[in-house]
Amino acid sequence: MKLMLQDIGPWFALLLIGFLPNEIWRLAGVVLVRGLDEKSQIIIWVRAVATAMLAGVLAQLILSTSGALALIPVGVRIGAACIGFAAFLIARRSVFAGIVAGELSVMAGAYWFGV
Repeated sequence: MKLMLQDIGPWFALLLIGFLPNEIWRLAGVVLVRGLDEKSQIIIWVRAVATAMLAGVLAQLILSTSGALALIPVGVRIGAACIGFAAFLIARRSVFAGIVAGELSVMAGAYWFGV
């Protein structure tokens, strides 16, 4: 029994600490926005704040990164972001296509520069 608990312990911690708190807030958001108009000023503001936060995180990942990603030249990272955005637009706003194209571009750039 002890061995089995050690095996599922990390998964249980991930579920308890990582997944459930996030899902509680997502569920609260779904309940609270019921009946709100998509064109209302508060929804427009929330969307703008979320977009700005995402842009900030992406800029930080591209320009001032650490770890293995820091070994890849900045030009490759910027180019991969542009390629990913272009794929997003070409694939009719498909987030999946943009992420895959950006990731493949980063991997190709890392391979090209021998990282």
